[in-house]
Amino acid sequence: MIYLQLFLSFLQIGAFSFGGGYAAMPLIQSQVVDLHGWLTMQEFTDLITISQMTPGPIAVNSATFVGIQIAGPLGALVATLGCILPSCIFVTALAYIYMKYRKMSLLQGILGSLRPAVVSLIAIAGVTILISAVFTNGTVEFRTDNVSIRAIIWFIIAVILLRKKKMDPILVMVLCGVFETVCTLVMKWI
Repeated sequence: MIYLQLFLSFLQIGAFSFGGGYAAMPLIQSQVVDLHGWLTMQEFTDLITISQMTPGPIAVNSATFVGIQIAGPLGALVATLGCILPSCIFVTALAYIYMKYRKMSLLQGILGSLRPAVVSLIAIAGVTILISAVFTNGTVEFRTDNVSIRAIIWFIIAVILLRKKKMDPILVMVLCGVFETVCTLVMKWI
């Protein structure tokens, strides 16, 4: 039964993840955290972090991670297959349709209307991750025991390095990880 649940959950994620991995995050959270309770919100945030650091699409990495966590290697295979199957079918069909009807204004209108929806999905995912990173209990409550000052500092530093200095995102992630490790070790020694 768990294999069917994994397959169907990630089939839905794969089928409705228009706009790539960031747009899929709210869908993954809905299935994995809210609906099935396979992961906590903290584990979900860790999942997104791990999915960002590993090669491949976020949704596929998430499917593999959740599948192996819930049902072992076969669960990983089933969840990953559920996640990629809709894309294989959709892309094949859309490539045919697009090549045949790409000059039609109706098709261009549909593509144009999907762009704002995809941007909103990405924004929701970013805000959700930001909240879970900055607020320790996952809710926006400005209490000293609930706000991670170091997370805010790393966020600001990362934004500056990415936007102003145009640094490589992988290097920024590594630097933030190294700095956090050093800070944690220094705090233990103090």
